[in-house]
Amino acid sequence: MTSPHIASRASTQRAATHVAADGISVSYGERRVLTDVSFSVTSGRPTGLIGENGSGKTTLLRVLAGRQRPDAGTVRAVGPAGAPARVGLLHQEPPFALDETVEEAVESSVRLLREVSRAVGDAARALAAAPHDERVGTAYAEALEAAERTGAWDVDTAIAATLDGLGLGDVPRNRRTGELSGGQRARLSLAWTLLSAPDVLLLDEPTNHLDDSAVEFLTGTLRSWPGPVLLASHDRAFLDSSVNSLVDLDPAPQPHSLTGDLVGDGTGTGIGVIRFSGSYSRYVLSRMDARERWERTYRDEQARLRKLRAAARDQHTVGHSDWTPRSDTRMAKKFYADRNATVVSRRVNDARARLAALEEEQIRKPPPELFFQGLTVADSAAQDRLRASGPVLTASAAEVSGRLAPVSLTVGAGEKWLLTGPNGVGKSTLLNLFAGRLQPTGGSVHCAPGLRVGMLGQDDTLAGADPDRSVAETYRALVGEDRAESVPLGTFGLLPGRDENRPLGALSVGQRRRLALAALLADPPHVLLLDEPTNHFSLVLATQLEAAVPGYPGTVVVASHDRWLRRTWNGRHLRLEAPAV
Repeated sequence: MTSPHIASRASTQRAATHVAADGISVSYGERRVLTDVSFSVTSGRPTGLIGENGSGKTTLLRVLAGRQRPDAGTVRAVGPAGAPARVGLLHQEPPFALDETVEEAVESSVRLLREVSRAVGDAARALAAAPHDERVGTAYAEALEAAERTGAWDVDTAIAATLDGLGLGDVPRNRRTGELSGGQRARLSLAWTLLSAPDVLLLDEPTNHLDDSAVEFLTGTLRSWPGPVLLASHDRAFLDSSVNSLVDLDPAPQPHSLTGDLVGDGTGTGIGVIRFSGSYSRYVLSRMDARERWERTYRDEQARLRKLRAAARDQHTVGHSDWTPRSDTRMAKKFYADRNATVVSRRVNDARARLAALEEEQIRKPPPELFFQGLTVADSAAQDRLRASGPVLTASAAEVSGRLAPVSLTVGAGEKWLLTGPNGVGKSTLLNLFAGRLQPTGGSVHCAPGLRVGMLGQDDTLAGADPDRSVAETYRALVGEDRAESVPLGTFGLLPGRDENRPLGALSVGQRRRLALAALLADPPHVLLLDEPTNHFSLVLATQLEAAVPGYPGTVVVASHDRWLRRTWNGRHLRLEAPAV
């Protein structure tokens, strides 16, 4: 199902519409985030933007949208008929004020389309008054073309279809947006962006907070979107079904002479981009092969460099060092000495030239890749300490009025549970009951005595922490000085060491969520609750985290919409359903 408003524009939008980045570079202080990024996106199936947390995806989208000026490079966004394109950006901040009602927020998104519709009426009345005026006729034709291109005729139908498709159809239009849940505000922000009908669509993590039906709606909408679409996403299944090309910001092989020793160069910082045509699944295999080739090429080049440097040192004599000419005459000695000097000079210069050429062209060293070290790396005794027996969590007809219908569930020690279901059925609410963050309004929830419960909420990005405090100081404040001393932040493979002295506010949302996960795992709990654990995490980390769950010696309960995770899940499964009306 797609929005009829959006689909109606597909036949009239010009294929020439595009957005192009040329040599974009951005630094934050001494840290370089984007370096010489160039690529373009044209109309057609969406392009995926991927990369490690902190690699600059959000920054790049803001630059393309004109929200942030790059340190170097240019952006060109061309709309229909060569006019400047209107660029729409979905990012973390809502595009509406929190004191607005849902109705007011929606109407602000379609204000331009309402104006286009009114312009057609005004032009029609002007044409009726002056039917033979060529300029009036041209204005009417242009107004009609704009209405067709933007779908201005179908605004009200589009509003209803988009809100229904994103699971917001039942939300009262007179409710203040500040009273909505975080997930509802995120979906309303997505609806606002789609309904504003920009020529170029830029989306930052659009599937966060979307259930299956909403993802299906979004996928269909983007497939029929007439203009360029560039989306940054952690959702592997969504990428596989929605894009046919990828732009990867992670480091790639580049000549050392072009990169130098960049400040902050390493994991999460690339030079240029890798462009790939095909699905995400195919790209994963291609990238693994490319990394192996990069490492092998670097090793081979370094071996050649060592040989050439040795040759440049040794090529100073010809023949045996103790050889002397047969004739003792001064003329003979001079002749042979001159010949030796000429040959030596030629060989030395040749060796130095080959050395200089290879040093100039050599690729840079592959930066170390972050690799998540597991859920229990902080505790060598976790296998024994976290084991329990019998039921550890019990919900008996537990409910929260307006948020969770009565549910009964018994979770045994060491079990791995996956909670699924559409938006609004109470998956996060049930986890919060188990974590003790909420109390039921009916029924009961019980945790076995002596067991510690830890939870990573879906929005746990340390939003309330001091943004000016360093990452290392924040970690120490979260886990305590003694724990931070015995379990350093670098233990987990979640953040590179260079980030530990940066202020917390300089981290991306995904990097702050990595820090929250590290703080949780510094002392692994008996019961680990993970609410949408793949939200905001890079594709690589999401895969590594999923792979670690089955081996956790304690109990794990995961709530997730992630279709990729659900496909590979081998533990127990509870699907929550909306209560019957």
